[in-house]
Parts: sequence; structure tokens; C-alpha cells
Amino acid sequence: MNRKHAFVPDEYYHVYNRGVDKRTIFIDIHDYHRFMLLLYFCNSTEPVDMQKVFREGPTFTEFSDILKFPKAEPLVAIGAWCLMPNHFHILIKQVAEKGITKFMQKITTAYSMYFNQKYNRTGSLFQGKFKSENPDNDNYLKYLFSYIHLNPVKLIPAESKWKENGIKDLIRTQDFLKKYEYSSLNNYINDNYKYEDIINKKEFPQYFLNADESIKEIVEWLNFNDTL
Repeated sequence: MNRKHAFVPDEYYHVYNRGVDKRTIFIDIHDYHRFMLLLYFCNSTEPVDMQKVFREGPTFTEFSDILKFPKAEPLVAIGAWCLMPNHFHILIKQVAEKGITKFMQKITTAYSMYFNQKYNRTGSLFQGKFKSENPDNDNYLKYLFSYIHLNPVKLIPAESKWKENGIKDLIRTQDFLKKYEYSSLNNYINDNYKYEDIINKKEFPQYFLNADESIKEIVEWLNFNDTL
């Protein structure tokens, strides 16, 4: 991949991509769950046979237990993630040689194969190469943590233009974010969150580890949305 920057070990990156022509890439709950499984299983230095996982592992009704299925050493550390109907965001750190590139190639290829087979389609699913940015200071890294977890706000009909018009109902918006299943926010505000194995908090700054601070950070960005 030809990029403006090389991925440097132990630095943080925001990686993201959307469906080609802005198409929906997560149509039902199983699509979201498949990508979430891939966030875990593709983060491995060894190839993963997903058919073996489903053959030998639990069913979707025991989805959180599937994440206990053994895998090799990780390529990256994931600090935050969010899946939206037509795109995804991941806050990531490289821990193996060329880890980010290998991880993103594995996850987008695996998900594209799954999606195309399920929906009887061919061709590219994602809009070219995944995009990336390297936050160059602590404030911007904290901003990305909030930005990624705030993405679902636009799914609330009454708040779809919250950036332009402000939040109409802050309490309802916070409650929606806490209940949104397809992001890592609950990893920071719920000690018993069932998808905790996807992320690695220890590889990210300490301000990600405190539940009260995580919510405070999100609320501050909601209240001062003109900075987003």
C-alpha cells in the first residue's frame, strides 16, 4: 500500500473505511456480529479458519463465548471501535511488524467474502484502501476516542444533525450511546461487558481506563460539539 505515512510500531492510528458508493455494509445483526468476530480473530499472526471456529465453537446465541476461542499472537492492539451501517472506525496500535496493514487486509477481505456470498453479489465492498490518520498529540488522541464513540448519535432521528443544531435531548442521547451494541464504549463504562476481548486497554493511555472519565469525556464533546 502506498501511503503518506508508514505505520510505526507503538504509535496510534485512526483507521476507517466505508462501503463502496456509500452502500450499507451491515444489513442485519449477524453482519455486525461477523465483523466483530473478525475484529478478534483477524487480529492474529496466524491464519484463522472461521469455519472451524463456527464448527467447534459456540453458536451465535453464545456470541461472547466465541471470543474465548484461542488464537495466535496479535498483530495490533485495538483501543476503540465503532460499526455504523455503511462504515467503520478503529483506533489502533501496531504491535507486530506490518501489523496494521496485515490486520486490515485480513479483516476487509474476510468480511467482503462473507458479505458477497451471503448477499449473492460480486466486486469490491469497500471504498478502495482503508483510510488512516496518526494523531500527533494527546488531545487529538482523546478527541478520536470521543469522536469514534459519538458516531452512533447520528442514528437518532431527532439528533441526526446534532453537529449543526446541537443536542436536543442530552439524557436520551447518552442513554442511546450506552445501549449501542456495535461500539467499544461499554468496554469503558461497564466492567462486565461481554465483548471485552476485542480491545486491549493496557496498550492505550490511562485516561481510557476510568469509566467516569470516559463518560465525562463523551459528554464534554456532546456539549461542545462545535469542535467536532
